[in-house]
Amino acid sequence: MRLVVDLNRCQGYAQCAFLAPEVFAMHGDEGLLYDPQAQDAHRARVAQAVAACPVQAILVDELDMAATAPGAPGGAAPAAGEASDA
Repeated sequence: MRLVVDLNRCQGYAQCAFLAPEVFAMHGDEGLLYDPQAQDAHRARVAQAVAACPVQAILVDELDMAATAPGAPGGAAPAAGEASDA
């Protein structure tokens, strides 16, 4: 899985480092270090970190998001007003 963190947006709240320490780590008070090629074994924790980021600075590569896209096995159902490919 590929990750991108907008380091200009990141405010160093460290929720990601708390939830997925295998992938994210704080360097000093505000510097974030992360593995942009995180292992799939850490997918659940990374998803929690993405959801917990107060400034939404963490992005998962769109190709990886296809596995959880609406209509995909195990994916979310389409929201009201969204078209379904089913």
